[in-house]
Amino acid sequence: MASNSINIKNRRATFDYEITETFTAGIVLTGTEIKSLRQGKAGLTDTYCLGINRELWVKNMYIAEYSYGSYNNHTTHRDRKLLLTRKEINRVLKAAEQPGYSVIPLRVFINERGLAKMVIGVARGKKSYDKRQAIKEREDKRSIDRMFKH
Repeated sequence: MASNSINIKNRRATFDYEITETFTAGIVLTGTEIKSLRQGKAGLTDTYCLGINRELWVKNMYIAEYSYGSYNNHTTHRDRKLLLTRKEINRVLKAAEQPGYSVIPLRVFINERGLAKMVIGVARGKKSYDKRQAIKEREDKRSIDRMFKH
């Protein structure tokens, strides 16, 4: 019954940040949240992770209300706990304490066992000139691809 077609990405992450390290974490969800996530109704825009009391939480993650949910439906931008081993949490929090670094969600997916997982990255924000360089490299790659296709 596992559906591997769910793959929600944070498209701005690689453009705005330079990812140095990634981790795969489980997410604590309610029943209506996982049902809505399995329908693909979620978004990672303006989402970030925060360490509170030696736990990792994802803030501002959007999961749409479940269409068949009753009064039990969840709030769309609720804070959700991430599940990592103690060793991984300590590594992530230590890296995030360094100046200029933050923890951002990169991707949400459903694994083979049907569990919701989130790939988080320890990232350093890019400067505007870094972004211009990324745009230039992308455009150069496209033009080279166009030349070799014809």
